[in-house]
Amino acid sequence: MEYAIVDIETTGGNAANGGSIIEIAIRVFDGNAVVASFDSLVKPIQRIPPYITAMTGIDDAMVQDSPVFKDVAMDVFAMLNGRIFVAHNVNFDYSFIRHHLGIAGYQYKASKLCTIQLSRAIRPGLLSYSLGKLCDALEIGLNNRHRAGGDADATVLLFQKLLQWDIEGVVPAFLERGNIDSQVVPDMLRDDFEQLPNKPGVYYFHNNKGEAVYVGKANDLKKRVAQHFKRNNGSRLRQSLISEIASISYEVCGTELIALILEALEIKRLFPKYNQALKKYDAKYGLFVQEDREGYLRMKVSKLGKNPAPVQVFTTHQGGISKLRELSRRFGLCASLCRLSSCDLCSLVDKKNNLLCTANHPAEVYNEKVVKALSFLKEDSGTFYIIDKGRNSNEKSCLWVQNGHFYGMGYIDNGADIYSLDDIKGSLTSYASTHYIMQLVISFICRYPKKVVPISNNSFAYQ
Repeated sequence: MEYAIVDIETTGGNAANGGSIIEIAIRVFDGNAVVASFDSLVKPIQRIPPYITAMTGIDDAMVQDSPVFKDVAMDVFAMLNGRIFVAHNVNFDYSFIRHHLGIAGYQYKASKLCTIQLSRAIRPGLLSYSLGKLCDALEIGLNNRHRAGGDADATVLLFQKLLQWDIEGVVPAFLERGNIDSQVVPDMLRDDFEQLPNKPGVYYFHNNKGEAVYVGKANDLKKRVAQHFKRNNGSRLRQSLISEIASISYEVCGTELIALILEALEIKRLFPKYNQALKKYDAKYGLFVQEDREGYLRMKVSKLGKNPAPVQVFTTHQGGISKLRELSRRFGLCASLCRLSSCDLCSLVDKKNNLLCTANHPAEVYNEKVVKALSFLKEDSGTFYIIDKGRNSNEKSCLWVQNGHFYGMGYIDNGADIYSLDDIKGSLTSYASTHYIMQLVISFICRYPKKVVPISNNSFAYQ
């Protein structure tokens, strides 16, 4: 068994949207040693972006006299054909090379192995699986970083170690899984499937008219899409969906949270035929405040409808009751006045013979506690933003919440000039907020509070 270990440098983006290869290196590895090599700069069809030059050192002058890809395509195909394609973040390199080989007239398809995925499986628990950090952690020499030859040589050494450490058969299992994933996808969708990366994002199934009939979210786009076709013996609805798919498209997202939100926004925008699940997340209940005949402010949970505007909305009745119980405990509200249950404190007195329940106090005293609870709700859903991973190492993702409502999200280039909150907010795309989206955000910040940057008094802490 021979492996073609590959690294490329590109103009950025992806192959389908016009990205070009500017350097390619291939090492044929037989499991013990490199038996053949290929290296070449490649002249792209467009100018090399400055940030690519800054990262790789390759500029337009360096590639001016280099061959275009079609002139090296025969040699590249000869090196790759019949061998297992190996790379660090394999789908990126594979999609570029397969696309450009196709343009040059070579129909290429191969089994693939990703050294990021293999490293996670064989050497779990490392802080980072980028090639540079991985080589540092595993004491692998890495020279000429961000050049195709240097990165390919380091990937050879990494792959060699992974083969030696693989006592549980991870590599054969990955090869078998990859072949199965590819085999279950219909031939007419194979090219679209092969373009899918192993990254978070949103995928679209289109019918033969180009209409989106299903939109889904994935932590791993390729793996998730393959699962749809593995289940084609399921319900009639699923079989009907599979039969309508004529093409697949996708959008990579920096994080799972952004993918979840984008999925919800796209389903609302496109209303695809086969999307049903998100309907159950519509808000059905609300927390309301009304003054009774005695002047007491009563908080209650009831269905949305004819009641005045709610203070907060909930998907389920139990969700609203849980929030109201929390407020009752935190601020000493009467359970009976909140329609939670009979209040055990209403008939009890303390050592000074004072009634314990706050509902036994004058209305203006009790109402102050209700006002504090309402203020807490407002502060609990304030203004903040979340900075997280981008779609690549050159950017960060950003999500903004304004006064308890989702404002928007987007990506900010690492080199962008950010001097104020307005610069951050202006870099984002604004969307309509929904209860479901805010549920997603709140769930995220409960798990990762350190990623939240609160905004008060126009504070500015972007990094």
